[in-house]
Amino acid sequence: MKSTRPMMLFAFIMLAIAGSLFAQLGRQQDLLDPNVASEKELLALPHLNAVIVKSITEQRPFLSITALNAVLAPVLKPAQLTELYKRLFVHINLNTATSEEMLLIPGMGKRMVHEFEEYRPYKTLAQFRKEIGKYVDEKEVARLEQYVFIPINLNTASDEDILSIPGSGKRVLHEFKEYRPYKSLEQFRREMGKYWNAKEVARLERYVTLD
Repeated sequence: MKSTRPMMLFAFIMLAIAGSLFAQLGRQQDLLDPNVASEKELLALPHLNAVIVKSITEQRPFLSITALNAVLAPVLKPAQLTELYKRLFVHINLNTATSEEMLLIPGMGKRMVHEFEEYRPYKTLAQFRKEIGKYVDEKEVARLEQYVFIPINLNTASDEDILSIPGSGKRVLHEFKEYRPYKSLEQFRREMGKYWNAKEVARLERYVTLD
């Protein structure tokens, strides 16, 4: 009798790939989110010391990379920021990010900003990979992808989608799903406000939509 293991393994791989096509946060390499990174993780990054790390942890959550940059730019040189942002970044919304936010991604230039904007609105990360892959190789697409996300629909998002939100876990997953269907984002804010403060609710809201 022929073993079914190879077929089962193939099916598992295909399901994993299919899932990654629709996950809303780009596949991560070693990029940290400053809103959820531990102090130990932050202290291990280039150019960050105890004073800067304290400033980050006291002021987070940051709702944009420009907000984080406003805190770091006065104490770090541009070259240091570029090196740091290879390891630490507030993910940008592919469909709404400003050119100012995009240009803070290391290695980004005005041409690539144009390409990011040209294909809006993005529905899936598979679309992003396809379109940006016209201009750079697969390795560079993968590097850029870790900086971006596409908001998930609150009423239809899968467990995998919800759990891809930085800092998410079983509790976030449970609370997000408990109040479905959502009629408005105001309802989302009200219900999530039962469990988290307004700043954290705003951080979570960045990753969701009802469109």
